[in-house]
Amino acid sequence: MLAAVALFAAAMLSGWWWPLALFLVFDLSALGYLAGTRIGAFFYNLVHSYWAPPLVLVVAFADAAWGSGGAWRVLVLIACAWFFHVGIDRALGYGLKHDDSFQHTHLGWIGRTSG
Repeated sequence: MLAAVALFAAAMLSGWWWPLALFLVFDLSALGYLAGTRIGAFFYNLVHSYWAPPLVLVVAFADAAWGSGGAWRVLVLIACAWFFHVGIDRALGYGLKHDDSFQHTHLGWIGRTSG
């Protein structure tokens, strides 16, 4: 549902394709796993939590109210793309990661488990 709202908001602002075009950018946070599961989980969870997109929207609204340019449009598109990404991830079962394994999430295990 959140992903649909974010896609609709982006479409109203500039283009429905922006969240799709930026979709994989947020998964670059998984590169932290190159330094180990603890660091990887930290960076992945930092980007895949619901706290950051609203913060970007607050900055966008402040720019729209008091700013001198049109940075607010770009910031709103980024927030929409971010909400879209996190919403799709949750819908597919990709939750926040525990620091023991990429497959161990707050929604349960993803992929095949041995046993």
